[in-house]
Amino acid sequence: MSTQSKSRPTPRILVGSEEPIFSILPNRVLSNLRSEGSENALVWNLIYPLTQPNVSMAALVGLPPLWGTPLLNVKDEALEPYFWGYNVSGQKLSGLDDTLASIDGPGNRTEVDLFLLGSSSLILVEAKHQSGLGRCSRFMKQRCPEVHDGHVSSEEFCRYWKPGDQQFLRILEFGLRPFPLDPPPKCSYHYQLARTMMVGNLLSTELGLSFHLWMIIPRRRWNSFELVWLDFADSVRDDDQWRRLRVISWEDIRKLSRSQDQRSRKT
Repeated sequence: MSTQSKSRPTPRILVGSEEPIFSILPNRVLSNLRSEGSENALVWNLIYPLTQPNVSMAALVGLPPLWGTPLLNVKDEALEPYFWGYNVSGQKLSGLDDTLASIDGPGNRTEVDLFLLGSSSLILVEAKHQSGLGRCSRFMKQRCPEVHDGHVSSEEFCRYWKPGDQQFLRILEFGLRPFPLDPPPKCSYHYQLARTMMVGNLLSTELGLSFHLWMIIPRRRWNSFELVWLDFADSVRDDDQWRRLRVISWEDIRKLSRSQDQRSRKT
């Protein structure tokens, strides 16, 4: 797709369609923005107005969480949004490419819906609307190199169990390394969150920032996410990192956006 066709506004973008980011976003993101029930469009349409030019950390933390520490002790700071790794001007988040190369290796790269960058904090946001949390496709297809025999050689075991920045066990308690005939390992059903956690942990370390992992979901769907989220949260080794986990609702994000818009009109 040419730059010219990329830069055309997508029909589901309600605000900010003129921003330079739309001339450089990957095709897979743009395709999702045009789809029915697009989660990407929801992220943009609700977060973009809230972050013009920046959003207050205190305002976001002040929202009543579906899960998380109600009075998280953090200092207020301005947060700049990076949608799918790019700010509205089309600049890539510093250090992201190197981080993804370290965590994901030569395979498909972890795609984070939203980064919020502050002077002391980095928030990675996993946004869900109609879909669920991603699981390991290789395990689901019975091609896990750790569990399913006959698919790969021993030299090609899963990279997330190998020592290095990408190793899940560095910050997540997923139990012993799985072997054939073992029950499904935690990494198989926490795959998306675990990879996002590893990206955020390494990138925040490189930038010298405090890492937060948040999820935004519809309030009515919390029951369908709760058990999986609680199990993942219980796997986080570091207590301070556990306290910086958070789940908030799209409904509260929408209220905050409307409140900010009303204040802007009065001024």
